[in-house]
Amino acid sequence: MSPARPSFADWPCSVARTVDIIGDAWTSLILREAFYGSCRFDEFQQQLGIARNTLTDRLRRLVDEGLMERRLYESEPPRHEYRLTEKGRDFFPVLAALTRWGDRWLAGAEGVPVTLHHEACDQDAHAEVVCSSCGEPMRSEDTSVRMGPGYPERLRTRPDVQRRFAQS
Repeated sequence: MSPARPSFADWPCSVARTVDIIGDAWTSLILREAFYGSCRFDEFQQQLGIARNTLTDRLRRLVDEGLMERRLYESEPPRHEYRLTEKGRDFFPVLAALTRWGDRWLAGAEGVPVTLHHEACDQDAHAEVVCSSCGEPMRSEDTSVRMGPGYPERLRTRPDVQRRFAQS
């Protein structure tokens, strides 16, 4: 039996907190399938080839975390479908960014496996992370991190934290 996975839910980092919810491959792939239109257990299971117990666990977690909601669609026998909530739909840019990275670095010579089509302008497109203030692309070389208002007061004065957030 493998040791329990550590929880990152209380870490002062949005990446860690997000990974705590979606930090395994199946969860992201279930969300991808939901964006593709799957909503029923058997659809997810068939599309992904995932074990039923694993799918049950991941769907329960997504419902508990508020990314999906479980709705009864048949009463005899009881059957449910899983629909993205607003919180779940708000995960789309994350999947689009993963797609963009995979398209750039992992696509073979035959080209990208899936193309995103932006219905608003009727063009094939890819995700870009841009600054919400100026609209320019955000790249690691021109972006720094700073403590936000939610950073725990008890950690702010630690030397290692001070070094991490020191202005260069």
